[in-house]
Amino acid sequence: MTAKLSVKEKISYGLGDMASHIGLDNVIIFLTFYYTDVVGLPAVFVGTMFLVARVADAIVDPAMGLIADRTQTRFGKFRPYILWLALPFGASCLLVYAVPESLSLGGKMVYASVTYCVMMLMYTAINIPYCSMGAIITPDNTQRISLQSYRFFLATLGGAMSTFLMMPLAEMMGGGNKLDGYFGAMAIMASIAVVMFLLCFLNTKERISAPPTHENFLSDLRDLVRNDQWRVVAALIFFNISFGVVRLGAMMYYVTYYLGNASYFMWLLAAHIIGKSLGSLLVKPLTRNRSKLAAFTLCAIMTGLLSMAIFFVPAWISLLVGMTLLVSTFYQVTTTLMWVMMSDVVDYGEYKQGKRMDGTVFSTLLAILKMGMAVSGAVVGWTLGMSGYVPHAAQQNTAAMLSIIALFSLVPGVLSMFSALSMRWYKLNDATMKQINQSKISREHEPVPQATLHTQESA
Repeated sequence: MTAKLSVKEKISYGLGDMASHIGLDNVIIFLTFYYTDVVGLPAVFVGTMFLVARVADAIVDPAMGLIADRTQTRFGKFRPYILWLALPFGASCLLVYAVPESLSLGGKMVYASVTYCVMMLMYTAINIPYCSMGAIITPDNTQRISLQSYRFFLATLGGAMSTFLMMPLAEMMGGGNKLDGYFGAMAIMASIAVVMFLLCFLNTKERISAPPTHENFLSDLRDLVRNDQWRVVAALIFFNISFGVVRLGAMMYYVTYYLGNASYFMWLLAAHIIGKSLGSLLVKPLTRNRSKLAAFTLCAIMTGLLSMAIFFVPAWISLLVGMTLLVSTFYQVTTTLMWVMMSDVVDYGEYKQGKRMDGTVFSTLLAILKMGMAVSGAVVGWTLGMSGYVPHAAQQNTAAMLSIIALFSLVPGVLSMFSALSMRWYKLNDATMKQINQSKISREHEPVPQATLHTQESA
């Protein structure tokens, strides 16, 4: 019987994602606006930069996973990367918000491109081992759901801390200079993130034996592509993350130009954060009497319908706050379950192919996640640029205004519906996972053949 994880360990593991979201949520929510309206970069350039950088991640991510799968230290397989890369990750987040004011437009574009790529590289290098570790902390499906619930509740708090405090800290520390203000605010946030990663390293434990693989990279990738459930989850991840990036990327533009009051951003952001917290807490009750597949599908459909409905409702802030709360609640349930499904893909691959590839599975799925971020982030920038959006304009033209509204409602709604549709091909339900785990336990307790023992003794 699998030992129950302590609350301390669940919280400590969650602190790792809390730290990641201090940086990542800033990228999703503020960075496009920071680049276009604070630094003064063209929106089309920003969208293209996001796309190119994250496409590069499609190569870097699997490479990092393959390296992690071949790692073995006294700290474990994945935990040491959290220790080694905590400080570099914090520094890279700080550099993104350190665009020198004295540079020309071309210089700022080069600086933004380099520092953004470095930050995403550091995020990849620390996040892939962190995510992979979730699959070897415990093999128990119920404990995994609980672990991921803690993780995403704390990740939501990290995002809330970062996004709610970013603007007040920037105003307080900038003294009227927005560039200095953003830099000072991120310096505080990055320092907190480093401490959280260190606590995650100190208080977690790898329990599933995952010895380093010695097969070549191409063999691992070939086996991965043959895993049909990896392909299903890859599609699911692409649509799920695209929903969040498009919607959050459009939020600042939506409140500023459609609602006509930039201060409403904090109201919608608060509703989003509270909704995500509620969604993290709802995962366990929702999966108590129904399968995770049914819970995911139901919540993805509700997310899509509510999001699309926002396009047609009046621009009343109280109504939009309520709808945003509901959308974010249902969306967070799907996000939490998505990560449980990623761990299931690892177990399924080991069951079918006799080879455990935690790092390779998680890194390639994270590469898909970043591709989703890249494409959807580029869609926001390109759509604004091609619709005639003008930064700081008192009034946007009709095409730009419709684009902003659609990016906040219709487009993410459709993406969520595609996410629900992908569940039609997902077959790792609770009964199947129980069978896989029982089969693994049976194999572990099988007696070693005498011939094998003789060979080992001779060696």
